[in-house]
Amino acid sequence: MAEVQHAIDVEVPPKTAYDCWTRFESFPMFMSGVRDVSKVGAGRTHWVTEVAGIRREFDAQVTRVTPGELVAWTTLGGDTVHAGVVTFEAQGEPGGSVTRVTVRLVWEPDGLLEKVGGALGLDALQVKADLIRFKEFVEDDRVRTSTTPAQPTVAASHTYSVAPAAGG
Repeated sequence: MAEVQHAIDVEVPPKTAYDCWTRFESFPMFMSGVRDVSKVGAGRTHWVTEVAGIRREFDAQVTRVTPGELVAWTTLGGDTVHAGVVTFEAQGEPGGSVTRVTVRLVWEPDGLLEKVGGALGLDALQVKADLIRFKEFVEDDRVRTSTTPAQPTVAASHTYSVAPAAGG
């Protein structure tokens, strides 16, 4: 299994960063390689990705939620095996407007291209670049003050508990 972890500070409160991140359908707006995300059930989404010309489809299930603080997931079959967790931690003064967003991913590289990319650290660079785009996205006033904001894909009042996918 490969693993990568990166963090970035964003200039919005933790709840704002969490709410924006958990609108999974907006991921194509800031994550390169993500072509489409659609909700298919409670805490479950269908993903279409394309990286280096390789198209993949898979479902993901939210496995743990602490509203405003943490969301974790794992894949459920499909073309890839991975899991991850994103945390949202207030920085500085209580009630302040800076949040450290930390992403931790673990996955099973498939094929020579992914194994070489992992060995060269290209996957870590991709996560870092995606976090920089998330920072720009979440700090954009148009995103935060939209008159019709998207609702988070993850229900804030639910805790999901799902066993990890086979092999993960």
